[in-house]
Amino acid sequence: MTDSTLGVAFIGGGFMADVHSRAARAAGARIIGVTSSTAERSRAAAERIGADRAFDDVDALLADASVDVVHIVTPNATHHDLTVRAIAAGKHVVTEKPLATTVDDAVDLEQRATAAGVVATVPFVYRFHPMVREARARIATGQVGRLFSVQGAYLQDWLLAADDDNWRVSTDAGGESRAFADIGSHVCDLLEFVTGERLARLQAVTSTVFAERASTGPVSTEDLVGVLAQTSSGAVVSLLVSQVAPGRKNALMLEVHGAAESLRFEQERPEELWVGSRTGSRAHLRNNDELHADAARLAVLPPGHPLGYQDAFTAFAADTYAAVRGVAPGGLPVFADGVRAARITDAVLTSARTGGWVDL
Repeated sequence: MTDSTLGVAFIGGGFMADVHSRAARAAGARIIGVTSSTAERSRAAAERIGADRAFDDVDALLADASVDVVHIVTPNATHHDLTVRAIAAGKHVVTEKPLATTVDDAVDLEQRATAAGVVATVPFVYRFHPMVREARARIATGQVGRLFSVQGAYLQDWLLAADDDNWRVSTDAGGESRAFADIGSHVCDLLEFVTGERLARLQAVTSTVFAERASTGPVSTEDLVGVLAQTSSGAVVSLLVSQVAPGRKNALMLEVHGAAESLRFEQERPEELWVGSRTGSRAHLRNNDELHADAARLAVLPPGHPLGYQDAFTAFAADTYAAVRGVAPGGLPVFADGVRAARITDAVLTSARTGGWVDL
């Protein structure tokens, strides 16, 4: 312990509390405590993640002066209220995506965080793979050339059967969008972050494969989404997002095609960036000496020692805590990025409902 050690606490005690707490500890924070939906679950979560204590409720957690940063890892529909309370208590905050289930609520949170002067981030953690930063640098320095097209996908199969169910399926708990808000937001954030271009307009089709699920009952949230879009420069974009793709566990992929070369990143192969050219296409494996500076900063292990999802999460936590201490790390996803994701999700749902193009 030092005077600069940050104290962090978690509202929510499920799977994402495990992920966030491992990242927080590896980033040098002290795990003060956690509160969950019941006292019993709070105690179980505190023991599981190695927290100092289980808080009886949210008010007790927010009143603790040793808590500097609050991680909100609860169902989507609770994010707005809990984040408002954390900001009002003067805490820096990490809110899981989606930041909120409506655009208005997301904008409200961004404005409150700005007015309060707190650090407020959203874990778009795939930005923190070194080879993602390498792709971004190659585009920014002109190595890819003029952007022609982008292909992206995020495919999973954990909701493949009608008896697969989860709170995210429910509109009440998860919001109006499920697959796109949950994982489509990641691929869109990665696309705009890597290319440096915004999606300018889109047209979308959604599909709900099962009208009912085991415990949720009638379902209105989508299982999969197809999107056709254009970027601000006119590049053509195609995206596929699905939680019913057999055999695909966490297949996030982004491929960009420019005048000089193409680049492809696959989250399940994070140590590799495919570089395509008319002749001599190759798999560019992570070699720290060959990386651009921003990518090299995140390459905390020597080549041949794979860095994965949890390492990216740790890098996100470390940059968030650096921001709390007054540093300004490049590429940190903040509440403005959460608002952007909410706007894109809203455009997708609007297009799917109307059958037309929607400007962003």
